[in-house]
Amino acid sequence: MVALDVIRAVSRDDAYANLLLPTRVRRAALSAAEAAFATELTYGTLRRLGLYDAVIAEAAGRTVDRIDADALDVLRLGTHQLLGMSTAAHAAVAETVELTRAIGARRATGFVNAVLRRVSERTEQQWVGRLTEGLADPDRRRALATAHPEWVVRALRTALEREGRGEELDALLAADNDPPRVSLVALPGLAEIPEHLLPQRTAHSPLGYRSPSGDPAADPAVGEGRVRVQDEGSQLAALALSRARAVVAGERWLDLCAGPGGKAALLAAEAADGGARLVANEVVPARAELVRRALAPLRTGIEVRIGDGRSIGETDAAGFDRILLDAPCTGLGALRRRPEARWRKTEADVPGLAALQAQLLSAALTALRPGGLLAYVTCSPHPEETSAVVDRVLAAEGGRARTVDTAAVLAEIVRSPLDLGDLDGAVQLWPHRHGTDAMFIQLLTVDDARSLR
Repeated sequence: MVALDVIRAVSRDDAYANLLLPTRVRRAALSAAEAAFATELTYGTLRRLGLYDAVIAEAAGRTVDRIDADALDVLRLGTHQLLGMSTAAHAAVAETVELTRAIGARRATGFVNAVLRRVSERTEQQWVGRLTEGLADPDRRRALATAHPEWVVRALRTALEREGRGEELDALLAADNDPPRVSLVALPGLAEIPEHLLPQRTAHSPLGYRSPSGDPAADPAVGEGRVRVQDEGSQLAALALSRARAVVAGERWLDLCAGPGGKAALLAAEAADGGARLVANEVVPARAELVRRALAPLRTGIEVRIGDGRSIGETDAAGFDRILLDAPCTGLGALRRRPEARWRKTEADVPGLAALQAQLLSAALTALRPGGLLAYVTCSPHPEETSAVVDRVLAAEGGRARTVDTAAVLAEIVRSPLDLGDLDGAVQLWPHRHGTDAMFIQLLTVDDARSLR
């Protein structure tokens, strides 16, 4: 029932599985084995939703929008057990039919039983072959076979081709469907990597290490907020800003879009070590509260604000020495960790997000003191959200702002060299190449003063 509850919340209430599932697992007091099963069932179903819906439609002889919502949710879970897990066919069908009864959908049990028996007649590979038969467009075939929306496949291919690495597309799509290992970050001044876990250090971040258990919250340091769950790519995004140059006591730092607070916590710890002060701004009050909680274990000298980042130049005339702009985006770089994300956004969302990103970047540059550093970061490799935004804003700045060779900066920070494509000094991380989320990182600076808006 835990997996079904989460699937329902995701499909009907736009919930986030990675936030909801751990709570439901603890509430249900599941054993380690039960929790692992529920996690794979939930995440695996959500990752491959597009493929499974196509399989279900073929097996049912009707489109999924003509199937009752309750029946469709249990069919999705049953299909993942049959095609994506090692559950025996008779057990998967019987358990799913029983689940249909348990939720009060008795009239659908015969239908669910019949559809799943048809699903069980083929392996996933055989279903993919049947569904892609006759499809000439390679992107359409890839989209169905790897359970990605077609527009996402095209965007990822374009992003890789910018680097001359288009041949890596299949490896990237496969990596998106592999559950990532949980990475932790030891916040400077509050925690260090435990000696017995030094062999589990992350490949690139000097502060990261792999969680030794499936439930990092069981670690007291995590519970106290001294160690945080954070993807290695996010760690590198924050460290590119904080360690690009020596910190001067009294510097003012800004995290412009700080929610939910992971990067803000790392920046605050880095700032405190150098005598700098951090302002964490967030436009959504509920997310601002998450930022406050994330920063609670840290020292004083941190301010949390609620406000629209696009007006930062109007609300803070003093300016900032370092600014992190982790801009709202499609989230295509975190498809491993947010299994439902690929089905939430559409290609039509990109222009609006790109416009918002450009507005935020322009405002951040306005609030940056001459000679200061700004990190423009997106958890998306989509070219329209990354270099295109930077190029557009720099053109509008008329030469006042310029990019900084971010690849060279990170080369002095990382524990082992990053295999990067040629992006004129920008950094694009990839799950299949670096084992991180697909973070884009570009440092910028301003060379002369301009009156703040």
